[in-house]
Amino acid sequence: MNGHHHNGDAAGKAVSYERVQIVDDEKRFTPDLTPQIEQWGLHNAGFDYDMVAVFGSQSTGKSTLLNRLFGTNFDVMDETRRQQTTKGIWMCRGKGMNVMVMDVEGTDGRERGEDQDFERKSALFSLASSEVLIVNLWEHQVGLYQGANMGLLKTVFEVNLGLFGKKTADGRNQRTMLLFVIRDHIGTTPLENLKATLTADMQKIWETLSKPSELQDRKLSDYFDLSFAALPHKVLAADKFESEVQELRKRFADKSREDYVFKPAYHKRIPADGVAFYMEGVWEQVQTNKDLDLPTQQELLAQFRCDEISTVAVTEFNEQAKPQRRPIESGKVIEGLGSMMRSWRSGALVRYDRDASRYHQGVYKRKRADLVAVLDSTLSPLFLGQLKNLHKSSLVAFKSEMLDGMRGDGYNFADIVATARDRCKTRFLQGAQEALVEDTDWSYDDELNLLKEEVRSLADQCRRDETKKMVNVIERNFKKQISEPLEIALSKPEPDMWDRVLTVFRQTLEKAESSYLAKAKSFDCTDEENATSLATLKKRAWLTLRGKVDEQTTDVAFLTKLRAHFEERFRYDEHGVPRVWRPADDIDGAFKKARDQTLELIPVYSRIQPLDPSLEYTLPSETSDSLTGSDEFDFPSTLIIFTETKILDLMSRFRRDADAYYVEAKRSTVSSVAQIPYWIYMVLVVLGWNEAMVVLFNPLYFTMLLFMLAAAYLTIQLGMVGPLFQVTRTLGNEMYRQVEHRLREHFSQPATQQVRAYAAEGDEVERELRRSKAEPM
Repeated sequence: MNGHHHNGDAAGKAVSYERVQIVDDEKRFTPDLTPQIEQWGLHNAGFDYDMVAVFGSQSTGKSTLLNRLFGTNFDVMDETRRQQTTKGIWMCRGKGMNVMVMDVEGTDGRERGEDQDFERKSALFSLASSEVLIVNLWEHQVGLYQGANMGLLKTVFEVNLGLFGKKTADGRNQRTMLLFVIRDHIGTTPLENLKATLTADMQKIWETLSKPSELQDRKLSDYFDLSFAALPHKVLAADKFESEVQELRKRFADKSREDYVFKPAYHKRIPADGVAFYMEGVWEQVQTNKDLDLPTQQELLAQFRCDEISTVAVTEFNEQAKPQRRPIESGKVIEGLGSMMRSWRSGALVRYDRDASRYHQGVYKRKRADLVAVLDSTLSPLFLGQLKNLHKSSLVAFKSEMLDGMRGDGYNFADIVATARDRCKTRFLQGAQEALVEDTDWSYDDELNLLKEEVRSLADQCRRDETKKMVNVIERNFKKQISEPLEIALSKPEPDMWDRVLTVFRQTLEKAESSYLAKAKSFDCTDEENATSLATLKKRAWLTLRGKVDEQTTDVAFLTKLRAHFEERFRYDEHGVPRVWRPADDIDGAFKKARDQTLELIPVYSRIQPLDPSLEYTLPSETSDSLTGSDEFDFPSTLIIFTETKILDLMSRFRRDADAYYVEAKRSTVSSVAQIPYWIYMVLVVLGWNEAMVVLFNPLYFTMLLFMLAAAYLTIQLGMVGPLFQVTRTLGNEMYRQVEHRLREHFSQPATQQVRAYAAEGDEVERELRRSKAEPM
């Protein structure tokens, strides 16, 4: 960047070349330098500029030389009055070149009398600020110690040797060129001789300096390069003076010349936009008589400017990032957030690097690291928020895909889970990787592991729910399949009843287990989960069986079964024909046999116990229902249908029902005994023949018979037969009841004591039955 100067003004821009007084008569530094540098068009020049100052006795034509060399407009001395014109320190931009030119108030000034302080300070200031210091002197002053201001140079060197002894940030010595311009050179003494004299004087000054111990071996050439030029008399040889000035100007403008003066080694490495601040700091230290510490000034300037540049970059960066904070906080996943963050970050760093890299490298790098930390601390919450939102949205999408995949039948659960899990992971990784910013220590591994864990947990929960639903469906199917065979088996109370029941139960359960295992393969269940679910299924199947058994063995249902069984054996013969009991039949024997056979069934029903031991079914008592969380289960107790107390109660109740059947059978035999024989009616016809003849042949009785026939005819004609039959039927029923009652009283005397006892008990049972029918169930 050093020495790459624009030969000309900024393209397309109006550039001012006005001068500015940077230090006034009162030794105050101007605040107008920065805006003036902007007007000169050098504010954004970076390192692409140079600084030159002039040093010499008062009224030696320094301003004139600068105006001729650089096209500046410094005030020049009025030839007639010969008075000092330059007050303080002025600066102007060289015309057509990126050079800032300083004109320092002349030394030995009569106007300032013995005020050597300003001279020393301005000389220190010029030396510290410029790359090339032009020492303007007359030919006749060469060799004159005071006239050539050698004493002042010695003071400047001595006071600031500590400064020159320090190295710059990049490890090199800070070098300055001293360009001696010998004015009014007549040519009597060759330039080479003048060069030798000046060089010897400079060496003598350097050697007589009181140097710090660590700098005793340092040479003048370590810090200064000496260069020389001679100019003829401005008035006596005006044309030659102008041509020589133009030739000298080329040494400042033409980079291709070997004697080009603005070499990179001389540049102070201060960006153009920091020159004002830097020079003000230098002047402040000169003013307070402190040792001039150039690197410290460079660092102070760098800190100030880097902070400014960094603040501007951060402000613009925050404006870009601000709109994205609220969507992130509200849970949205922002598409392209990573590219946006990378763009904001790199943009801020590019802006910082462009303006700040011209300053002190150590400070620039340190402030850059601080800037990076600020940028990353702003972006990090966005990154973490994006991860969290990606996590949530991926999990929601995973759950949705799972539910969609499990709609309908015939799906493979394991495939659905694997597909949804892969998509979830891919979706998260794509978003997380896109949101990463280079050169940061950000990581999404923790969030990814947490997502995997939650996906696994969600899949397991879903699998448990699906398994639960599957077991419930299988249980319902089991209940349907076992219901009818169980009712049929329990409706035939025989000793092998439980063998038939358990055979059906085992067959149905095996089908249910096969159905579960077939579906469990697609669920990707573990062996342990399968074992648990099968144990649950077995328990539920058993409880379903027990529930159906309980339905069939309620008191009413069970007593109905017993009555049906008893009635089948007591009221029907071995061919299934209803029995008509006669007095000669063995009712008592048949009754006892049927009753005892029926009572034997109660113990059979009371416990689930097959005749074939291989059919016995067992479940461990600790079997729990993993799908409902129920742990209470006592298998042995589920084998008992009726307790001993219940068996006795059922036997007692059945006996009362059976006794009612016995009494009914006895009554039917009594009815058959009390019936009038048919031959009696024949005897009545024979014995009553004469009385019939008397009625037919007696005129009075015959007339009555005719009247009766006429009455019957009229009754038929008038449609009174129905009502007449109804009245007659009612009278007949009442007469039959009275006759039956009388005959029963008459024939009841020969009955045995046992018959009376059964009859009495039968009446009691009959009354109880009537009462139970009258009471609501």
